[in-house]
Amino acid sequence: MEIIGFVCAMLVGISLGVLGSGGSILTVPIMVFLFNINPVAATGYSLFVVGITSAIGCATYIRKKLVDIRTALIFAVPSIISVFITRHFLMTSVPDIILKTDSYVLTKDLFIMILFAILMMIIAYNMIHTANYKEADQSEVKKINYLWLVSIGFVSGILTGALGVGGGFIIIPALVLFAKIPIKMSVGTSLLIIAFNSLSGFIQEVITKHENLDFKFLFIFSLISILGIFIGFRLTMNLYPSQMKRTFGWFVLVMGICVFIKEVFLN
Repeated sequence: MEIIGFVCAMLVGISLGVLGSGGSILTVPIMVFLFNINPVAATGYSLFVVGITSAIGCATYIRKKLVDIRTALIFAVPSIISVFITRHFLMTSVPDIILKTDSYVLTKDLFIMILFAILMMIIAYNMIHTANYKEADQSEVKKINYLWLVSIGFVSGILTGALGVGGGFIIIPALVLFAKIPIKMSVGTSLLIIAFNSLSGFIQEVITKHENLDFKFLFIFSLISILGIFIGFRLTMNLYPSQMKRTFGWFVLVMGICVFIKEVFLN
């Protein structure tokens, strides 16, 4: 199963390279089901993998001048704040057993996986039905809605802190619709924001966790994911991003349904 897991790790990078999002929504299920890692720990591990992969991928976009650093910082600052609040206060305050009856026990791990499955299905729907975003007209380029950017940045940080996702599935639409950034540039900008979000969350993980983290596993997984992101860059030269987004959306939808069925009905 571990060999399959490391092969799947490449999909994490490919998704980030092609779409600027989606990598983290795969990382946690891969770690939980193929590497038997505790769901709470998997969300922390996901932050490292996605953060490092996004940072390296972003460097390629920066060299091509396809990253809006100013907008990325405006979006990232509230995200980093909400990541810290979520990891430091919210996640540590959730009890190990959330609900217990005579016939059912809802644990923290199970709750996280159910939330993750629901999030996967929401993301899949978003990818399938909104694969094409309209470019901003030249007359609209300067009309940036900073309030929406900051608000959505804060929300994406909560998702990053709670579930270990980078938030690219809401970052890219926000950049296109509210920052009026061209779609091609939004991918590189999204990777920079994801890197900020995820690595800040992982630093918080290192500070608050008392048990040892398996850095050997993290580096191997990350290296394979990084290889995947460069494959993703190559794919963008030959395929339309909208085609890849819809295909990936259906894949995530099937995964989300399977995770939900397993955790709710077969656990």
